[in-house]
Amino acid sequence: MTKENNKKIESCTKCKHYYITWDKQFPYGCKKFNFKSRQHPCIEVFTASNINCQFFIEKR
Repeated sequence: MTKENNKKIESCTKCKHYYITWDKQFPYGCKKFNFKSRQHPCIEVFTASNINCQFFIEKR
């Protein structure tokens, strides 16, 4: 997705926990963390912890 401090953030769109919500203010969601966000959840997780999401599971 993006790079900050030379770390690559995994794209939520490839994760099985990612979904699109009906909420226009918070259009992106994560089923594992049970939250909705204005930006992709992987960015929220990286911003809060400075590490990639530990629950990323690639869709098949």
